Amino acid sequence: MPSVHKPVLLHEVVEGLATPKSAPPSDGRRKIPWYLDGTIGGAGHAVALAEALQGKINVIGFDRDPEAVERARELLKKKTHQLILECRDFRNLDEALDKYRIRAVDLILLDLGVSSDELENSGRGFSFKKDEPLVMTFGDWNAYPFTALSIVNEWREADIGNVIFAYGEERYARRIAKGIVVYREKKPIETSKELGEIVKRSVPAAYRRQKTHPATKTFQALRIAVNDELAALRDGLAKGYGRLNLNGRFAVISFHSLEDRIVKDFFREKGREGARVVTKKPIRPSSREISDNPRSRSARLRILEKK
Repeated sequence: MPSVHKPVLLHEVVEGLATPKSAPPSDGRRKIPWYLDGTIGGAGHAVALAEALQGKINVIGFDRDPEAVERARELLKKKTHQLILECRDFRNLDEALDKYRIRAVDLILLDLGVSSDELENSGRGFSFKKDEPLVMTFGDWNAYPFTALSIVNEWREADIGNVIFAYGEERYARRIAKGIVVYREKKPIETSKELGEIVKRSVPAAYRRQKTHPATKTFQALRIAVNDELAALRDGLAKGYGRLNLNGRFAVISFHSLEDRIVKDFFREKGREGARVVTKKPIRPSSREISDNPRSRSARLRILEKK
């Protein structure tokens, strides 16, 4: 199935990564840089970067969705010098680099957003607008300790509330958890649309009338919990920076405050150790991009240069 995903902050990422030159080898020969894309998705950023560098780029990319990996492989065919793609969590990027004997890379991007392909075509229940099985795993659900289905149907009310509050920063987390438990006493919760309606009925009427759907933060929280996203981000930041060449650049696009706080704190810490924080404030999408792609509205881009 063709990709429907629109890459966020595309021009800003290319400008931030393609402009700087990493440190040349000691023998003085010009080398082709390695670009690591931890969330290859629809390959939009990778394709744009390859085109900006006229194909003089090596790409190693990961995604937990095997379909995304295959789409990216087709889109990047003949556009790079070397291309390595794997179905893998970026938190294990060091294992992949060791596997292919890549000592270090020059450019890294982690785009932490859920792609439009996941929302529209995955069939795993990421969207409350679709009537899909409530799974919310990025990869094969059999490899996960739990899914969104098991959280809402098996976990205690207090634990459900804690997840929604901590990972969704949802003010009505306790009310939503209560609504979930009351509903499941009658029948199991099975689909994403069903859960979205439960959340909607559980919050005050005024909250339901807001522009953002009242289930947005709950779905975010469940997805983060199922995929262990915040711990994976911390691992990916540490391992990625450890395998970044001097003068190499590390870019991260986050979509909510929990992610952005982790990235901001990590970049600030590395800045104190001598790295250069390229973006003193996060780069946000233009009003034109938000109009063209409303899902970009919460995106924040931060870039760090290793020194």
